[in-house]
Amino acid sequence: FQPLRHRSGTMRDRLHGYTKRTLGAGGSVTEAVRLPPGESCAGWVAVHAIDFYNDVSTIWAVMSTDPYLNSFRPGEGFPSGVEYRWSEGSGKNATTVSVSAPVYIEKVLTWIADQINDENKFPDDDDEAEALRVFQTPGFAALCGQIFRRLFRVYGIIYSSFFGTLEALGMAPHLNTAFKHFMFFCTEFGLLPEREIEPLEVIVKPIRKQYYMSKQPSSSK
Repeated sequence: FQPLRHRSGTMRDRLHGYTKRTLGAGGSVTEAVRLPPGESCAGWVAVHAIDFYNDVSTIWAVMSTDPYLNSFRPGEGFPSGVEYRWSEGSGKNATTVSVSAPVYIEKVLTWIADQINDENKFPDDDDEAEALRVFQTPGFAALCGQIFRRLFRVYGIIYSSFFGTLEALGMAPHLNTAFKHFMFFCTEFGLLPEREIEPLEVIVKPIRKQYYMSKQPSSSK
């Protein structure tokens, strides 16, 4: 999976650069997820859907060629107590299939890339007004909600079944930093239903505590 780029001079590039500059200048994650003054909330979420996809696909790329992944059978490799099934088709033709966790991740990342590369769904923002018109529709909000929920599930699988491998490769700090940024953003904008969070509650709870503490007036973060 290749990282998806923001073309120079576009709104998406401008908003992506804001986050990058904030974190690069030593700013807190809390500051980095906050909506910049004068910017569209819908555009801010759209840009982060792309950036968080890039984070997850980069992490998964480290694992994706490991022969160990082929040992998982359908229904295996998910967080304790849950199985994420893959839905294909729509309406009366929709089907739900049981797959292994690695196959689920591959399907999620392929699906997200297809959505982002579809200019009818994620329009090229040379025409910023037209892009914002699309970003502010209920359909786009629903699509982003689905993207964020599926990205969270991928993180859940990685923490449940592959954290030890990433830790041995020295990737655990990068994983933890990326997930913290993702969770701060999702908490800031209410993007994840509580029922999605429950399987990872033991990991999510301290991160959300950090987020709420950072919002306190007396916090130095």
